[in-house]
Amino acid sequence: MPERRPKILVVEDDAALREALTDTLELAGQTVVSAPEGETALAVLGRETVDMVLSDVQMPGMDGHELLRRVKAVRPGIPFILMTAYGQIERAVEAMKDGAADYLPKPFEPDRLLGVVARHLPVAGGKETGALVAEDTRMRAVLDLADRVAVTDATVLLTGESGVGKEVVARYLHDHSARRNGPFVAVNCAAIPENLVESTLFGHEKGAFTGAAAAYTGKFEQAQGGTLLLDEVSEIPLNVQAKLLRVLQEKIVERLGARAGTPLDVRVLAASNRNLEAWVRDGHFREDLYYRLNVFPLDIPPLRERRADILPLAQLFLKSGASLVGRAGFSLSAAAGAELTGYDWPGNIRELSNVMQRAMILAGGNRIEPDNLLLPRRPSRPVAMPDPAVEDEAKPAQIKDMEKTMILDTLRRLNGSRKRTAEELGISERTLRYKLQKYREEGELDGDCGL
Repeated sequence: MPERRPKILVVEDDAALREALTDTLELAGQTVVSAPEGETALAVLGRETVDMVLSDVQMPGMDGHELLRRVKAVRPGIPFILMTAYGQIERAVEAMKDGAADYLPKPFEPDRLLGVVARHLPVAGGKETGALVAEDTRMRAVLDLADRVAVTDATVLLTGESGVGKEVVARYLHDHSARRNGPFVAVNCAAIPENLVESTLFGHEKGAFTGAAAAYTGKFEQAQGGTLLLDEVSEIPLNVQAKLLRVLQEKIVERLGARAGTPLDVRVLAASNRNLEAWVRDGHFREDLYYRLNVFPLDIPPLRERRADILPLAQLFLKSGASLVGRAGFSLSAAAGAELTGYDWPGNIRELSNVMQRAMILAGGNRIEPDNLLLPRRPSRPVAMPDPAVEDEAKPAQIKDMEKTMILDTLRRLNGSRKRTAEELGISERTLRYKLQKYREEGELDGDCGL
């Protein structure tokens, strides 16, 4: 009997947008059911098995916040994602205290929607959600180590530059473990507001703090019987690190406001693009927690050091991205292939995926040529970004100017999106905020970058 695929309930009163959301998710291989407003959504939940709710905030009658409270009263563990206008982000953050898993500020691109959904949607038992390409000898060595540790319950620390595929390796570990039929839960610790980190990871009871109108099942409990990936674990605040260490050691999680703990049966994986040993020395990360996570280290090499993987990954993206552009059957010319393998990929696999999607849109036919790639003609090594707390006075002025120009140009090109800017530059959002604040204080930040 085929395994049941996870199902997403889309709640949106705008019929055209509801259809567009449904089409985007279905083209990405998801199973979708929709509802035009809250009451219908509750009726769907009453008669069907649903694994995620994606709901608009502004709807006639019952709005998204009320629907969230009603859903959490009957299905406290279901991931609930709110779609909200930029002016309502503060309310969306408050909704996370009520149990929302995430929020999507409108307008958003299809890949942003699919990324958020993939982060919170339970994985169908045993099915891989990402392809792990390992044609290069360096990546084959990583895969060999991954095969050895996957069958154990050891904690694995995945390190490597932003965009190298740490979450794909984490899913590979889960899919090849004895926990493959359990949930795979990934949480980006850098994306959680600092005052919500503890509640998001460990959960809370109703009334545990001001605004906690419903109980919330934290990420640890959501991953019971399966695997929890703590992505960007270095960004967890120090005060929460102490509780995380205790949870990992005792295998018991205690929700905020709870009188007793819940025993855990969860394998923990952690990932970071930082040098955690240096982060420990600088006092930003607990040494005891570092050693508790670093039981089995796996370092993922950057794409420029595994060039034999570039073309297989490009072919994979041509195939998987065909549904997004509405055409299939794409292939690479020899010249385009040479351009791809000769580029250094500072944004790693994430950048390669974006380039291939762009090339498919620009291509006149099904053949990708060098002109369709629009690769930069400048040296592509990533600009070294210092840690936020470190003032690098010794850096030459011209390099500082180049760094500032790259940051602001990228920010303008991405319409002021700090998150996308940080991802493309391969730095943390915290570093980006520090840089922009510094430019403001020095009077160097002009007003045309969307801030």
